[in-house]
Amino acid sequence: MLRQNGNRGEGQTGMDGKVFIGGGGAGYGDKRGLTLKYANRHGLVAGATGTGKTVTLQILAEGFSDAGVPVFLSDVKGDLSGLAKAGSTSHKLDKPFRERAAQIGFDDYAYRASLVTFWDIFGDQGHPVRTTVAEMGPLLLARLLELSEPQEGILNIAFRIADEDAMPLLDLKDLQAMLVWVGENREKLSLRYGNVSTSSIGAIQRRLLVLENQGGARLFGEPALALEDLMRVDADGRGMINILASDKLMSAPGLYATFLLWLLSELFEELPEVGDPDKPKLVFFFDEAHLLFDDAPKALVNKVEQVARLIRSKGVGIYFVTQNPADVPEDILGQLGNRFQHALRAFTARDRKNLRMAAETYRENPAFSTEIAIREVGVGEAVTSMLMKKGIPGVVERTLIRPPSSQLGPITSAERAAVMGASRMGDKYDKVLDRKSAYEILTKRSQEAAKAAETAEAVAEQQPAAIREFNAARRYSGARVSRSSSRSMRPRDTFGSAISSAVIKELKGTTGRRLVRGILGGLFKGR
Repeated sequence: MLRQNGNRGEGQTGMDGKVFIGGGGAGYGDKRGLTLKYANRHGLVAGATGTGKTVTLQILAEGFSDAGVPVFLSDVKGDLSGLAKAGSTSHKLDKPFRERAAQIGFDDYAYRASLVTFWDIFGDQGHPVRTTVAEMGPLLLARLLELSEPQEGILNIAFRIADEDAMPLLDLKDLQAMLVWVGENREKLSLRYGNVSTSSIGAIQRRLLVLENQGGARLFGEPALALEDLMRVDADGRGMINILASDKLMSAPGLYATFLLWLLSELFEELPEVGDPDKPKLVFFFDEAHLLFDDAPKALVNKVEQVARLIRSKGVGIYFVTQNPADVPEDILGQLGNRFQHALRAFTARDRKNLRMAAETYRENPAFSTEIAIREVGVGEAVTSMLMKKGIPGVVERTLIRPPSSQLGPITSAERAAVMGASRMGDKYDKVLDRKSAYEILTKRSQEAAKAAETAEAVAEQQPAAIREFNAARRYSGARVSRSSSRSMRPRDTFGSAISSAVIKELKGTTGRRLVRGILGGLFKGR
């Protein structure tokens, strides 16, 4: 049984109000923990490939869950699925893990599984996670499709008309049908909104086709993800660890970054203000964080920085996971108070510069050189700095990261299927819903228009030849049309009706929820 609120002790070490991280042993000082009260002030997990970032992410997820804090994280390599299974004494690292636990004073170290729900945009390795086109909004959708400014303008027109005419945009077929309608009515729309070119509409449609071929169409539809399902706590007070399968998703990095950015904006928009809670309401780990910022326009980076700053008051902590702190813009990096820096290698002049810059962001420890420590820490070690009383950054410390209690490495497909089968989320999300939306509305209008045209033509055919010719003459401003020429023009297929027929034939099915805009879209509109 899961409930929305719960309380539990702060981990297995008895560190009151903290998530146990590690430390201890000769040269490493006392036990170190991340203070839950300051966990919503965001964080950074950085380090070169193979230096232990995944294990740090795993033990942070375990610690937050034990403290009653739900977690959302992306599993880029598939390794984090091991959180759903207890570690094993037969594992090759069992002895080193127990030796490290003894070294850092982790006296009650034991193997156990965490509370896990698997999600997957593609619906293969987890329960389907969806949103609607309307909820994504034109801003994020334009970023996902890499549209130009004129193309983004046409997308905004489509969203505006859909709102005004009560035509919900729920999946890609809704948006495709809406763009066809915009193209058919471009002359009238151009008078109100400015130039609407068919070439721009065609470019958007081609981008949508590419997204559809990449599997991105599965992201849009119903039932849409309810945020409360990411924030569940069980009867024992453990927070749910939500794992997004991202190994396949990484082949479409724009889709990956846009989805996680949308999720952040939804959390910001829907969660109430809580100020500074005793512990976060949710902790969000953004792995491969550089994908969010690579080639992103300055305006978007500014809004991400704004959301990162403001979402703290909603009780949400964001932890960026990346290889190098330089991957994160400086204005955002300055907001990341809790830091776990694994080894950085300095093979080139640029590497040395990045290493020096990373070291300069920490509060110095007179006992050692931060720059040298970052270069020398081994696998499973990190240079850490956590916020202290009143949110003051702690001095940098060399830390032995505690061993995980759950399995290190991925679980099998059968074990994943068993976890998914036991989850109540399957009943809610596994089956796609199909409701009336823009595609059905536009299809019905096209069908009614075609039927009305057929009826009018049938009535005209039943009239005497003289009356038909008289009506034709009036219609064409005095030009007489013979009976033979009238018949030759009987198929009245216009370009618009042909496109409508194509829409009816090619586009089928739709789902959806409500017409809202993501917070980023709202921020762009008014600021």
